[in-house]
Amino acid sequence: MSGRVPTDGGILYDGNAGDDEDDLPDAADSGAPAPILDWAETSAIPDGLRGAELIQAFVKRLPNSPGVYRMFNEAGDVLYVGKARNLKKRVSNYAQGRVHSNRLTKMVRETANMEFVTTRTEIEALLLEANLIKRLRPRFNVLLRDDKSFPYILVTGETRAPALYKHRGARSRKGDYFGPFASAGAVGRTINSLQRAFLLRTCTDSVFESRTRPCLLHQIKRCAAPCTHEISDADYAELVREAKDFLSGKSQAVKATIASAMSEASENLDFERAALYRDRLAALSHVQSHQGINPSGVEEADVFAIHHEGGVSCIQVFFFRTGQNWGNRAYFPKADPTLTSAEVLSAFLAQFYDDKPCPRQILLCETVEEQALLSEALSEKSGYKVAILVPQRGEKKDLVDHAVANAREAHGRKLAETASQSRLLEGFATTFKLERVPRRIEIYDNSHIMGTNAVGGMVVAGPEGFVKSQYRKFNIKSTDITPGDDFGMMKEVMTRRFSRLLKEEGKPDRSVEIGEDAGFPTWPDVILIDGGQGQMTAVRAILRELDIEDCVTAIGVAKGVDREAGRERFFPPGAPPAGRDGFTLPPRDPVLYFIQRMRDEAHRFAIGSHRARRKKEMVRNPLDEIGGIGPTRKRALLHHFGTAKAVSRAGLTDLVAVEGISEAVARMIYDHFHEDGAK
Repeated sequence: MSGRVPTDGGILYDGNAGDDEDDLPDAADSGAPAPILDWAETSAIPDGLRGAELIQAFVKRLPNSPGVYRMFNEAGDVLYVGKARNLKKRVSNYAQGRVHSNRLTKMVRETANMEFVTTRTEIEALLLEANLIKRLRPRFNVLLRDDKSFPYILVTGETRAPALYKHRGARSRKGDYFGPFASAGAVGRTINSLQRAFLLRTCTDSVFESRTRPCLLHQIKRCAAPCTHEISDADYAELVREAKDFLSGKSQAVKATIASAMSEASENLDFERAALYRDRLAALSHVQSHQGINPSGVEEADVFAIHHEGGVSCIQVFFFRTGQNWGNRAYFPKADPTLTSAEVLSAFLAQFYDDKPCPRQILLCETVEEQALLSEALSEKSGYKVAILVPQRGEKKDLVDHAVANAREAHGRKLAETASQSRLLEGFATTFKLERVPRRIEIYDNSHIMGTNAVGGMVVAGPEGFVKSQYRKFNIKSTDITPGDDFGMMKEVMTRRFSRLLKEEGKPDRSVEIGEDAGFPTWPDVILIDGGQGQMTAVRAILRELDIEDCVTAIGVAKGVDREAGRERFFPPGAPPAGRDGFTLPPRDPVLYFIQRMRDEAHRFAIGSHRARRKKEMVRNPLDEIGGIGPTRKRALLHHFGTAKAVSRAGLTDLVAVEGISEAVARMIYDHFHEDGAK
């Protein structure tokens, strides 16, 4: 073999290329130092070799050192990423057929090329392997499907009045971070309660600096209004300190302090102040009541439990920080059914902490492969000791047992939902006489008010239910569409969606049967349109224009008489038996309920997107539309005139009088609000 096989995301080095370090993944990405490329030459691999013969040819030239290897098929797709303490010995197992399952046999048979990277240590190889699996998502590896970062609570620093925010992503902003939380909803509920308990601001810095009077949150006793000095900086700093203490696990001390202040105010007959302390105590109790079990002996730990049955694995993760339970989340990694639960859990752990901060303690329900190596790798990456334990008794064992019970229940729910979804998709295919059971259904809907802030929404459903990571919204941009023209809006959405899909993926070949392990498809098998014959005529015209009418089945779903649910009419392709008037399904038909649920989800998503856009339009400041007016000039104008409306009425002389506004900028502002430019 000769030449490098192109892959997504860039990568590494193969035996046929020179030592080009620019091709290596960034050490920051993998959590490990950059690999060393010091090994045997592999450029003399004959062409035409496949499978075990190809692997054997590579083995002869591999070093006896740690590293990472990748297997490719003939199309250049990554089949598998693995790490080894000894590359030569590990890779030779594939060529000799040792302990091969059907999965590995198929993988070896499809291998048409390999690439290798040597590393200093096995720890570096482990961290690099996890990084590459997440980036390349090879078909034969265990894959972490839900890879969203966790939300945190951020108390900002380096400001006169620190704020309380929900934060997700890189922790680059100065301040104190508390978490992780299992979901954004958990963070939102906690922040709402913390607002009532500590009266910290949640507004942006620009809003904070431009306030001239307290906002509504101060009126409803959810902010101390440090923006207008309704509270002294020292007293506000004390509130911030108490909030940090509470989030750091000193909740009892904070509650005791507030309770003491409430008693003192009551004794002094200051009942209004006492009531304020009472409400703060109630808010703190509300936070703790939503944290479930709070162990006394576990300060910082993540608890992992796996339930593996019927070819499906469920991994339940509980997060404990500062002695408090910040929630849990269930994961369903994609893995070969022949793998054991310990193998799945081991592969999952390495990927899970690839881009997430690691606690000092990890509790597992069973011993995993290379547990000591994983502990050492996470410790090296984190900069502190990370212990991985399988507790046998006591409070930690109770926590693990609780996680196991939750994993078992989530696994059962998932199997039931998947089986139900599969039956519904089969029924859907039968009802609409489809050649094959659809694996991807896209549902479209529009939302607007008299044509304003129009948004098109697309939701996606598949064998495992709704796939929210695939949802898309389309802000209607065309100026040629008459306000309220649903046909024109749908035409724009369809054109933009499928033109881009053709450009990025090309036209699909429906004659090729796609296997179950091919991943979730990018092309829809079916699109459902919220509309009748008129809508469908417009949609099918677009599909014909793009020459994809034979690739996608378009079905219209029109609301029933008097918009009554259960009396919807369906407009599939072709005339008979549907005819121009479509057809209905019997009441209580499972497929009817299935379609209604998909249509309602599209309606919910489209309306939510429309409301978000409308809200953004409503709060937009007219000054934001003027080029060259940044936060500093905007703040100066608002401080000088009070409101944007007053700025729009100001003359050139008044505008120039504002600090930081030159004559040229004043003219630009004046012209923006006065189209004729007259003074």
